Amino acid sequence: MEKTATGFHWQSLLSLILPARCHACRRYLRDEASPCFCRDCWDTVSLIDGPCCPCCGKPFASEAALSHSPGHLCGDCRERSPYFDRAVAAGWYEGVLAEAIHLFKYRGKTVLARPLGALLLHAMERLPKADGLVPVPLHPSRLREREFNQALLLCDSVKAESGLPVIPDGLERVRETPPQIGLSHEDRRRNVRRAFVPKRPERIEGRRIVLIDDVLTTGATVNDCARALKRAGAERVCVLTVARTPDGFG
Repeated sequence: MEKTATGFHWQSLLSLILPARCHACRRYLRDEASPCFCRDCWDTVSLIDGPCCPCCGKPFASEAALSHSPGHLCGDCRERSPYFDRAVAAGWYEGVLAEAIHLFKYRGKTVLARPLGALLLHAMERLPKADGLVPVPLHPSRLREREFNQALLLCDSVKAESGLPVIPDGLERVRETPPQIGLSHEDRRRNVRRAFVPKRPERIEGRRIVLIDDVLTTGATVNDCARALKRAGAERVCVLTVARTPDGFG
């Protein structure tokens, strides 16, 4: 692309004259906290705090839920123990955060990996010490279609601040499955069952792994990934996601 005498691209000059707009309120963006969103809109992201299930991370309705029994599990985890040891999410999949994830994942706005990664870092403070980060992998055909794995970009963003190594080839998706959207909880579990296998078991064995993805819904995908990581000898598998839906896991 042609440059001006000062070295700026014409596109850069155009962005100064006609800056991008916030995807939520349509206000012009200047010095903002997040690409694609103004500071006021980004500040509306609903973070998850308060007492949560110490396994799946589902928030409890009562603030006093863990006051006398810190290890109290939610009904879903008592009924069906997941393969992962703990799961936490930064915020709720709604509003600006849901829009940001959609832009990041489906519209190729990869610049959002940094602010979304910052949310992950904040949530990761609730997890025990780890040895490495593993992204939920895409099937090769889906990766060719999308051209990037959003979970791997999130891992790279977390690594930049935490220093934890990324193990990009820790898992492999060996079955191409239909999209999970619109499926029931049980159908989601059947859809991804045995879809993931350890690709480099020697890089997983004996390690405390943080498995990273964008959204936790029923937890079927991350649970099958955790199963594969445990088969590879992982000492512990914790799940870290940017967001979770209200019906996450169960």
